[in-house]
Amino acid sequence: MIGATLTRLKGRHQSSSAFFQDELLLQSPNTISVVFMLRSEENLLPLRDLISLNGKKTLITGAAAGIGMAMAYRFAEAGSALDLVDINEASLSKVKEDLAGKGVRVKSHVVDISKKKEIDVLWMTLKREEPDILINNAGIYPFKDFLKVDEEFLEKVFDINFNSVFWMCQHMVRARREEGGIIINIGTIEAILPFKESLMHYTTSKAGVIALTRDIAKEYGRKFRANVLVPGGILTKGTKDAAKGLLKMDVGLIGDGIRFNARLPIGRFGKPDEVALMALVLASGLSSYVNGAVIPVDGGFLSA
Repeated sequence: MIGATLTRLKGRHQSSSAFFQDELLLQSPNTISVVFMLRSEENLLPLRDLISLNGKKTLITGAAAGIGMAMAYRFAEAGSALDLVDINEASLSKVKEDLAGKGVRVKSHVVDISKKKEIDVLWMTLKREEPDILINNAGIYPFKDFLKVDEEFLEKVFDINFNSVFWMCQHMVRARREEGGIIINIGTIEAILPFKESLMHYTTSKAGVIALTRDIAKEYGRKFRANVLVPGGILTKGTKDAAKGLLKMDVGLIGDGIRFNARLPIGRFGKPDEVALMALVLASGLSSYVNGAVIPVDGGFLSA
């Protein structure tokens, strides 16, 4: 700032083990003043405490496979109790069984999140045990030409990808309005920079998730931290199966895959665990000042 002067107002120093505080006044010609509070390292929590989720409860949708399952394993490792939500009962039971030895409480909930009534029943079940951390991960990405999309198809995509996120976030804020909490939503790089064809319904639904997340951060930021991860190029069983099925119908997708990979500065596709690790950062004390952020986990795709 041109013409600004930095003046030390006061400094209080005690022993090296005690906290000290400096107040610095930034004065501009416009008489704007900003006070900076500096604290000693003795007041900082150890990293092991910042990353720990001991005593916390986390709800993850779409937890039976892919990114959601990877999050379940990492959050259990960090010490969080888990409420795992998915429509696939068999796969969800398998994840719960695998987590049995992690030393945390794990509950599974078979829910069709495309139906608001089932979401309402879920939160009634959670009454007085609502999660500290909500992760809206579930989503679908069926390919369909824009001109062939009908009302039924579009409603299904939006019910799962956007409407469910809206209702889950509403329940979270309503139930924990006093205590606050953390919300992590999952978007996609396609909502920022469309790349693959025949996904307009998907990208539009995920763009809504990004807008919703930032709105929550703005309106409820005093109590809630809400952020959105935008993965790209993540290889999961779901993406692999979808690609195999589509290749039978459209060999041009091979070229899309080659071009996508060639554009990745990191030179490879991502793993579900790499998204899970960033979610863990957002859920922990490591990101205590991060709110309303749109964070790519895309190997640098959006920068290329």
